[in-house]
Amino acid sequence: MAYCAAVTNISSTDTTVRPEMSSTAVTNISSTTTTVTPETSSVVINITLQEGCTNISGGCFQNLLEKIENITAQVLPFDTVSSILNVIFNASEKILESSSSSNPAELASYGNRVLKTSEKLISTLVKPTDTSVNVSFTLAAIEGQVFMVGPQVTLDKIPRLDTTNSSVDIDLIGIARNNTERSAAVAFMSYNMMENLLKPDFFNKSNDTIKTMMSTVISATLPKTTNTKLTKPVNFTLKHIREFDPNGSLSCVYWNINEWIVDGCSVLKSNSSHTVCSCEHLSTFALIMQTSRQSESDSPLDLLNLVCVSVGLVFFTLALLTFALCQWSPGVNNVARINICISLLLAHLLFLLTQQFLSLIRPLQVLCAVISGLLHFLFLSGFVWMFIEAVLLFICVKNLSQISSRKREVLSSGFLCVIGYLVALVVVCVSVGLVPEGYGSEHCWIKMDKSFIWSFLGPVCVILTLNMIFFIKIVIALNSTLKNLNAEVSQMKQTKIVVFKTLAQCVVLGCPWILGFFTNGSKVLEIIFLILNSQQGTFIFLIYCVLNNEVRQQYREFFRCLCSGKQH
Repeated sequence: MAYCAAVTNISSTDTTVRPEMSSTAVTNISSTTTTVTPETSSVVINITLQEGCTNISGGCFQNLLEKIENITAQVLPFDTVSSILNVIFNASEKILESSSSSNPAELASYGNRVLKTSEKLISTLVKPTDTSVNVSFTLAAIEGQVFMVGPQVTLDKIPRLDTTNSSVDIDLIGIARNNTERSAAVAFMSYNMMENLLKPDFFNKSNDTIKTMMSTVISATLPKTTNTKLTKPVNFTLKHIREFDPNGSLSCVYWNINEWIVDGCSVLKSNSSHTVCSCEHLSTFALIMQTSRQSESDSPLDLLNLVCVSVGLVFFTLALLTFALCQWSPGVNNVARINICISLLLAHLLFLLTQQFLSLIRPLQVLCAVISGLLHFLFLSGFVWMFIEAVLLFICVKNLSQISSRKREVLSSGFLCVIGYLVALVVVCVSVGLVPEGYGSEHCWIKMDKSFIWSFLGPVCVILTLNMIFFIKIVIALNSTLKNLNAEVSQMKQTKIVVFKTLAQCVVLGCPWILGFFTNGSKVLEIIFLILNSQQGTFIFLIYCVLNNEVRQQYREFFRCLCSGKQH
C-alpha cells in the first residue's frame, strides 16, 4: 500500500484507509481467524476467537488478548491491524450483549486490556520517515489518525487530527525536536463503544450524582517516540454525543487504572455542542457531565434555606447598624465585631444569590470557581476576625487599667484590618496555587476531591483551638485579677460579661461548622446545620445588642423619638 513506503521526495503523505469490512459489524465471530505475516518476519500468527466465547471472565477471550499482546512485529500492514481490531471490538460487543450483569470492575479490567492491545496494534502502523506521513482509518468501533514526522520535516506544526466526534491539537514538531532522532509520532483514536466498559460511574465515586458520558472515549499516545515529554498542554475538542444539561457540571477526565480522574485536565471552554479540554499529559480521555439527583425533599429544603438565610441577613444588617450608630462605652472596641458582620453578611448574601441562580452560574465554570474562592475568603476572614476579638479580649483582661491606650498603641484599627483580611487572602491564594482545580463544585463551593475542603476546615479548626486556649487563659487571668487587683466593681463586671459574650460568639460561629463534619447522608443534621449556620447574624444581634442594657436603652429612646415624631 502507498503509506507502507518511506517518504523521501515529498513533504507529506496523507492516506485515508477505509476497509470494506469497516462498514458493517462482524456478526459471526465465533470462528474468526486472522493470519498475520509481518513484513519483518516469516512467522505466521493466528488470532482466533473460540466458538461460544461470550463470558468476559472466561479463558477464551483472555487467550485472544494474550495472543495480540505477544505479537512481536514492530510493523504490520494496515489490513492486518484492521482485521485484528475488528475481531477485538466485535467480540467485545458480543460479550457486552450477553454479560449485561457483569461486575463493573471486570468490565473496567477488560477495558484496560482492550485499550492496551488497541494502542499496541496502532503503534505498528508507525514507520520511519524523513518528512511526514499521516494515516487515517475508520472502522466500525474505532477511528483515528497516526501522524509521523521525521528529521527533514518542513512543517511548523502538524494539522489538527480529526475524527467524527473529536479532534486534537498537539505540538508534535516540538516533541520531535526534543528527541535525538528528531522524529516522533502521535496516535489519536476515538472509541465508539468504550463507554460501555469504562463507565462514567467510575468518576467521582464518592459523589452521589448522575454521571453521563458526553463524548466518545478517546486516546492519544506517542508510539515509538523516545522522549514523550510534552512541550505544551494538549487541547482536545470533544463533540457532545448527548444533550447538554445547563444544570450539569462538565469535567474533562482521564482513565487511571480503574477510575476516571481530573488530574492535569481542565475545561477551557464549552458551549451546548462542544467542549475544549486542555491536558498536561497523554492518556485515555473523556468528557463526563454530573447532574444532581433531585429528591422530593429538595424543594422544602431549598425553601427553608432561602427563608433562614434571608432572616440571618436581616439581623446581620441590624447588628451592623447597631455597632456603627449606637453609643458604646469608651472601653468597648467594636472593630472586630463590625468586620465579622461584614464578612459573614457578604458571604451569606453571595451564597444565597449563587444558590438562587445556580442553574445560570454552574455552566460558567470560571465564574463558579471565582465565587467559591470568594466564599472561602469571606467565611475564613470571619473566623480570623473572631480570633482577633479573642486576642483583644485577652489584652483587655491583662490590662484592665489601660485598655484603651494599649489597644491604640499596639493594635490599631488599620493594623487589625490588614491582619483580618490578609490572613484569609493568603490561605486562599496558597490553596489556588496548590490545587487550582479545587474550586467550583456543583454548588459553587470548595470541592471535596483530595480532601481540599481542609483548606477551609483546617484553618477553622486551628482558630477554634487557639480561641479555646485564649479563653482558658482569659478565665485564669480574670480570676487572678479579681483576687489581686483593686479595680472598680462595674468595670470587672463589664469585663466578665464581655468574656461570656465572646465565648458564646465563638460557640455560635464555630460549632455549626464542626457539625458539618457529620451531616453527610443525614437530613436531620443537614437541617440543623442549615438553621444554625444561617442564623449567625441573629445570634450576634441577640448577644451584643438585645442583651446589652445600654443598647436597649438607646433603642427605647430611638423608638420613643420615632413615635413622637409621627404624632407631630
